[in-house]
Parts: sequence; C-alpha cells; structure tokens
Amino acid sequence: MKCPGQDRRYWKPGAIFEAKCPKCGNEVEFFKDDTSRTCKKCGQRFLNPGMDFGCASYCQYAEQCIGNLPPELIDRREDLLKNRVAIEMKRYFKQDFKRIGHATLVARYAEQIGKAERGNLAVILTAAYLHNIGIKEAEGKHQITAARHQKEEEPSVARGILTRVGAGEELIEEVCDIVGHHHHPRPEESVNFKAVHDADKLVNLEEKQKAAPIGPEKLVTIVERSFMTESGRSLAKSVLLRGGQTGGSHGSQKKDHTNR
Repeated sequence: MKCPGQDRRYWKPGAIFEAKCPKCGNEVEFFKDDTSRTCKKCGQRFLNPGMDFGCASYCQYAEQCIGNLPPELIDRREDLLKNRVAIEMKRYFKQDFKRIGHATLVARYAEQIGKAERGNLAVILTAAYLHNIGIKEAEGKHQITAARHQKEEEPSVARGILTRVGAGEELIEEVCDIVGHHHHPRPEESVNFKAVHDADKLVNLEEKQKAAPIGPEKLVTIVERSFMTESGRSLAKSVLLRGGQTGGSHGSQKKDHTNR
C-alpha cells in the first residue's frame, strides 16, 4: 500500500515547486516527495527544503520513505522518535512530576555518557526515558514498587509505547531488554545498557545525597564499585563531589558536601 502523502492523486497546488540552488541560485524543480535533486546548472545536489519528515517517526509506511533518505535525515528520524518517547513517558506519568523529573534527568545523564562511550543514542535515550515505565502497573498489582515487580511490568509497557510511536523491531527488542533488567546487570553488557545503568545509578545517588548526605570518601567508594563505564564514574564524581551539576533543577547542591 502506498503512503497517502506520496500518492499524487491526493496532491494539492504547491506540491510541485521550484527552489533556488544554494550554490549557484539556479531554480530547481521539486516534487514534494523528492528527498533531494541535482542542479542542472552547477551539479550541486541538495535536500528538498519544503519536505516535512516529522511523520517518519511514527508513520506505518515510514520504511518505504526512509530507504530513500540520506543519512542525515535518518538521524533526524531518530531524534523525532526520542522526542515522541519522552512525550509518551510524560503522558504515562501524568501529574507524577517526581518520576517525570527522574526519567528526564536519567536521559540527560545517559546522553552524556552515551556520547562519551560512543553508544547508540536512539537506544540509550529511549531506554532512559522508559527505564521505570512499569512502576504504575507494579503499584497497581502489588501495592509496592519493588524492582522485581517493575521488572515484570516494564517490558510490556515499554513495548506498547514503542509500537505506538512506530519504532523498529530491533530497537524495541533492545530497549525492552534494557529496561527489563536495568537494576541487575549481567556479566556481559552492551555500551547502551551501561550508559542507562550508570545514568540511573547517578540520579539515584543524587537523590539519596539530598535526603541523607554521606561523606566524599564513601561516595568515591560507591562510584568506583557501582558504575560500569569510565565516563559514568567521571560524571558521577563531577556531580556528586565537586557540585558540577548538569541536571537543571538538580544543580543546587553545595560544593562542600562535608558541611551538609
């Protein structure tokens, strides 16, 4: 079945237009579903300036389009997917701003660690936003939020959200695997898992430090023992020991933890 947006029977005036070549200024004719065209005058190939790729993050026909898109637009699709997952997470938690804030900060730290460790940011950020997504179901069924009950609920809830926003099956499988055991690392884990694990560990430590501060020596011991990546350890020491906050509203901790 053809994507309705590409079916020329439904096109309206303006679906065929001209755009100036960014190199020589020559007018180049575009159909609205062209991803790019080559200027006949200077040979410059450039992207369609009027094409909206937003639907590619959720449309069921997206793969038919993505196969023809250049790499930078495939990256853009991943950005759109991450944004939609963040929105779905907020919808899921509704007025539970504490859990929304927790997931958002985990995603922020996970992005920093993931970039440093050269992981797949689409997987890392999606898993970070959804890492506690089964907590409401655990509360409803068991009246507690123990990790073992979250583990039972999180993959199915995450899968429902990712399917709804149009994620690919490979990404869904990896994200569901990460969120399903993020509290309990296996002997061998991927960089993507480690980034999410360390980010969650950091936010949990940060929250505990606010409630009941502990000394820097003990913090160093915990960080060295508990974190799985060197980037995570470095970030944790910066945030917890030197007050180098990067997490928005969580950035109000004092630098001298020994006086807290």
